Amino acid sequence: QVQLVESGGGLVQVGGSLRLSCAVLGNFVRINDMSWYRQAPGKQRELVARIITSAGLTSYADSVRGRFTIFRDNAKNTVSLQMNSLKPEDTADYYCNVRLLQTTTLFRDYWGQGTQVAVSS
Repeated sequence: QVQLVESGGGLVQVGGSLRLSCAVLGNFVRINDMSWYRQAPGKQRELVARIITSAGLTSYADSVRGRFTIFRDNAKNTVSLQMNSLKPEDTADYYCNVRLLQTTTLFRDYWGQGTQVAVSS
């Protein structure tokens, strides 16, 4: 069984910074990619950033590019999201998502429990 454990949310003022982290625990063959999504009240969940673990390739939503950085530690099976220059519109619940090779033939997606980020103006 695989479990994702998130940490690092909180309340911050406009222009401040936060770092979210997600640890992948359990048994699997390898992690394919790791992502952060967010969902604001009354809105759909949206992809914020993704990293392809093997190549280190990253992609970002236009709204966060240049302010957020996603990075991973392959040895520790963790993914983090460094968020700088935070804006009120970044307020949301943030979710870690991992696509991994569960067995030699089965890919599966897992989600973290979510961590709240609130940016006050």
